[in-house]
Amino acid sequence: MLSCRQASELVSQSLDRPLNLRERIAVRFHLLICTACTRFSRQLALMHAAIKKLASETEQNESLQLSRQVRDRITRALESGSE
Repeated sequence: MLSCRQASELVSQSLDRPLNLRERIAVRFHLLICTACTRFSRQLALMHAAIKKLASETEQNESLQLSRQVRDRITRALESGSE
């Protein structure tokens, strides 16, 4: 059985990569019995959807776009911080 920490990590990772069968089953089982992690999962999904929507709207508005150089710097900073 997963701990809440392990479950929340996998829920977060599921937004970035497909979970394997074992991980999906473990997360689903944990979410069946843990209301806090279920709430976290829903909140994370809502934030992810809101960020995607905002990014889409921003791309449509040229005046709000960052320069390519700034976007590259942000991307590099995020990638180096996630390792």
